[in-house]
Amino acid sequence: MTSFRPVLRLLPVGALLPLAACISFGADPPERLLTLNAASQPEAGQAQSSRTGRAIVVQVPSSPAAIANTRVPVRTGDTALAYVKDAQWSEPPTRLFARLVSDTVTARAGMVVLTPAQSFDDPSANLGGELRYFGLDAATREAVVTFDASLTRAGQTTVEKRRFEARVPVAAIDAASAGPALNQAANTVATQVADWVRGG
Repeated sequence: MTSFRPVLRLLPVGALLPLAACISFGADPPERLLTLNAASQPEAGQAQSSRTGRAIVVQVPSSPAAIANTRVPVRTGDTALAYVKDAQWSEPPTRLFARLVSDTVTARAGMVVLTPAQSFDDPSANLGGELRYFGLDAATREAVVTFDASLTRAGQTTVEKRRFEARVPVAAIDAASAGPALNQAANTVATQVADWVRGG
């Protein structure tokens, strides 16, 4: 009985190089990843309890498709959008913004921020809304953050709505200018939201 054994041949390294040039194992990393940093943050080690303090749930806001990804949009006209070259958020800006608002509300309003699951048996307030715009405006050379907030205060069923907006000048429409300016604008909006929530 005749048996056949496969023959393995090793290709020279030079023969593999043209193939390697055609294969991509993922997109090239962006020049920089952007994130948000809250100007007002809870103090480390500070204990909080929803039993003795006012509580609130801060929802991740909805958003238009243009900012539902990790790129930084630029308004180039009344009906036109582009994206900043080589700039990308570390995660979708709605999540970054919700986290920044949570830290700001905790620090400025003295409220306990809960997750929806934690608030199941707690009469907490609820803050949601839509992040309408989070990007640059080429015509005015500004970073723009627009947030349509909706608030249901603890123990109430009525919904309060208010629009918040902040604009910060940018030196250029590029990745280096986008991050700091949008961080400043987001903090301005978060501060306004925290003061509004605290006033109830």
